[in-house]
Amino acid sequence: MKSWWQNTFPEGLKMLPVHSPEGEVHHLAYGEKGEGHPIIFLHGIGSWSYSWRRLIPILAQQYRVIAFDATGHGFSDKPSRWNITQLQQELSQIIDALCDEPATVIAQSLGGLVSLATAIDDPQYLSRLVLVNAAVFPEELPSVGMRFLAQVPLGIVREFDHSRLVKPLAPVVREIVRFARREVVTNPEMSRYEDVYALTYPFIENPGAIAHFTQTLQQAALEIDCIEKQQPNLITYVQNHLKDVTCPTLILWGDRDRWFPLSHGEKLQHHLPNSRLEILENCGHDAIACASEQIEKRVINFLQEETTVTPSHP
Repeated sequence: MKSWWQNTFPEGLKMLPVHSPEGEVHHLAYGEKGEGHPIIFLHGIGSWSYSWRRLIPILAQQYRVIAFDATGHGFSDKPSRWNITQLQQELSQIIDALCDEPATVIAQSLGGLVSLATAIDDPQYLSRLVLVNAAVFPEELPSVGMRFLAQVPLGIVREFDHSRLVKPLAPVVREIVRFARREVVTNPEMSRYEDVYALTYPFIENPGAIAHFTQTLQQAALEIDCIEKQQPNLITYVQNHLKDVTCPTLILWGDRDRWFPLSHGEKLQHHLPNSRLEILENCGHDAIACASEQIEKRVINFLQEETTVTPSHP
């Protein structure tokens, strides 16, 4: 799939060093295309830059678009010592390193939570936000498969990952993923073989990807558990500080999202002071697969508006 990077971005796949809180250096895979105001794409859990494939060429006609794989995802480094809260710091470092002005961030699912945390703690890096089916009010991991994998001891998963047994099992893995994607799309035809192949490629070909995905799920489950126990966690922190997000924000939500229902989007819009909610019709959780044309039109309109957003009232 390195060919995808080469075919999508003029300079192909590039690597950017970022620093963890412990001072360790990790390298993030990214690509960029176009000129003008910078747009950063931030994917969801278990995904990678390929998920933005339909929006990149359209938005790159008018803007400078940058898609990156978060640590542990896609073609980025997969360190064994890592915490889900580091995603926020990564986003700030990426904008600081690659952009000479505040950027627009378009973020889906978990990426939405991360981008909001950045807007709260490092508002100087963001000019606008586009949140797509953002995971801001989760009550549990959204799928049975995720909840199962989060219960498997990480040592066992790492041993399986290191053994590379997943490679001979690749056809079975892809068929399972193709079936599971019915939860996030509204039409089985949206789970084309070439897309399933690409989305699963890092897990099958890149050592450490499965273990890191499991680790991320376990940390996400711990975050949700901390909500119930009223212990410090990133999710509650973001929820309690939504009122402090000042940048114009467009919230896009699939009307058939089975992971995070539309009521989550309505709640998010209610608590974000400078935001509006627009509903994506016939759209599941994987909004890029379901409604890329709807999204591109709404994003372009949003970016071309004056600074102030007129709040909607769902």
